Amino acid sequence: MEPRNSALVVEDLKVHFGGGRGLFATKPTVHAVDGVSFTVPAGQTFGIVGESGSGKTTTALAIMRLVDVTAGRVTLGDTVISDLDKEDLRAARRQFQIVFQDPYSSLDPRKRAAEIVREPLDLMQIGTRAERDARVTELFGQVGLRPEQRALFPHQFSGGQRQRLGLARALSTKPDLIVCDEPVSALDVAIQAQILNLMARLQQELGLTYLFISHDLGVVQHICDEIAVMYLGQIVEQADRVTLFTNPQHPYTKALLAAVPMVHSNKRNRRDRIRLKGDPPSPVDLPNGCRFASRCPLAESRCHEQTPELREISPGHRAACLLL
Repeated sequence: MEPRNSALVVEDLKVHFGGGRGLFATKPTVHAVDGVSFTVPAGQTFGIVGESGSGKTTTALAIMRLVDVTAGRVTLGDTVISDLDKEDLRAARRQFQIVFQDPYSSLDPRKRAAEIVREPLDLMQIGTRAERDARVTELFGQVGLRPEQRALFPHQFSGGQRQRLGLARALSTKPDLIVCDEPVSALDVAIQAQILNLMARLQQELGLTYLFISHDLGVVQHICDEIAVMYLGQIVEQADRVTLFTNPQHPYTKALLAAVPMVHSNKRNRRDRIRLKGDPPSPVDLPNGCRFASRCPLAESRCHEQTPELREISPGHRAACLLL
């Protein structure tokens, strides 16, 4: 199936929490996402990776409008998602859906599987009741669930089956974009592979566009076309999958790749390894200069004073480092 003529465009997205004056003092501002920009071509998968606290999940939630956008612009096709409010936002939600990390807590335990999958159709009043029931039957087949499982409750499914249920629910409205927030991190490795292969097949058949959030580089390498690496609310490197894994440039990206277990460890040059030490700085009290400088073994004095810009270092490959 040909991909749809739509793409996700994120421009200078910022999500700050707190701020303003409290009863006795000024509340601190948490810079969760601090100026993120990227484009996802229709029919492709864009991955965002980084440590916990890097801002990758907040970026996904902001795009879904599940947290407030402080500044910036988010566009899906011809729709400026970041400008929508109330009924307009509700009506547009059929265009973008999300698959959450925990396949159990994201499903209502009191509802049967068919009700869970049909719920977005009911809320958005898509089709007649008969058409919705037929759509649910179709979706169960697409994600590899049996028709008789429609009457079961979430606790009667395995973890992998519950995530298939979450995928079916996300697909129900025929969205242009599916945001996947760590969708396989709670699953066994063998089941992870099954779900990733299912997602890849559905993308090919339906022309889906994915935004894929993960801390697992192995998972991202399996499914993503392009990858952005986030650190402390900002993108520090972005490239296509092959380039990022074979020719990483930013010290933080190199450190993340060095931490990935390999069967043939002799393939990796140990002298080029960069090991992360310590914790990231606080998003409340951001340091001057490069935000990675305090943990970077290559940092120079200027790295603590000058802020690097995310710039193109080769065609299609961007990085934010003063040493490049």
